[in-house]
Amino acid sequence: MKALIISDSHGLKKELLDVIERHRDEVDVILHCGDSELDGAASELSDVNTVRGNCDIGTDFPEEYTESFQGFKVFVTHGHLYNVKMTYVPLSYRAEEVEAQMVCFGHSHVATSFQENGVIYVNPGSIRLPRARKEQTYCIAEVTDDKVQLLFYDRSGEFIPDLSAVYHR
Repeated sequence: MKALIISDSHGLKKELLDVIERHRDEVDVILHCGDSELDGAASELSDVNTVRGNCDIGTDFPEEYTESFQGFKVFVTHGHLYNVKMTYVPLSYRAEEVEAQMVCFGHSHVATSFQENGVIYVNPGSIRLPRARKEQTYCIAEVTDDKVQLLFYDRSGEFIPDLSAVYHR
């Protein structure tokens, strides 16, 4: 399974679509971790599994999304309801509740990944307003039987090796 993970695009349309179109044919699923600031009818989000962030108005998107892809369970949320700017503990409790193997979240605009208690956590950063780094980022996760490879890119598609990581399942 291969997933394109995006978050915090904050109203960008052309740039969001550029990233999606660049990778659409090479991924199995596209996940947006919220704060798109677009509505559910936006053509840019066609075929994109999107959750609602704190800057998204209306009820077009669910607060969270969980799905198994080829037996690998992914949980997607924006992160504001789990206080991710302060701690990952509430998010880890929710990951345990839904039996997630990977958690995708945004909100902090800080691109990062880590593994804790066997769960892989991915924040793809922001393609509009990054924090802690200058690059506007997104991530591609490639899941195989024994590992999860996370490849981070800047908005123009340039690979960012120091953010990228491999985690064993």
